[in-house]
Amino acid sequence: MDVDPGLVNRHRVTIEWGDCDPAGIVFYPRYFAMFDAATAALFHAALGMPKIAWVTRFGILGIPMVDTRAKFSVPSAYGDQVVIESRVIAFRRSSFDVAHRLVRSDGRLGVEGFETRVWTVKDGEGRIRSAPIPSEVIAAFAR
Repeated sequence: MDVDPGLVNRHRVTIEWGDCDPAGIVFYPRYFAMFDAATAALFHAALGMPKIAWVTRFGILGIPMVDTRAKFSVPSAYGDQVVIESRVIAFRRSSFDVAHRLVRSDGRLGVEGFETRVWTVKDGEGRIRSAPIPSEVIAAFAR
């Protein structure tokens, strides 16, 4: 089910020294860590509670990533201020897609990211498995 694109969370990030490679620009895997934090911030904005609270509230293990990719357009460097705009673009039974846009302070699009994540629980035998995403969660993104 596609989601109303109205719910976009903006997560501000300062590029730190440890994010950068010897060339002084962000080492590309660090963007994926930033996107992970931006997804948590998006769910916080939608559900009104931090990740630890909604994981407990819904009795899940988490929302692990099963697919990710990015398109790199303009690098960011130490000290840059960026905003990651994140939104859920589709919900399915137990998985969903998140799109991210990292925008630099000069307004240029630096990176576009994409994730597919799965709503997971432990079954009665302790195995990790997918579970249906509660309608309450989906509804929180449709406002």
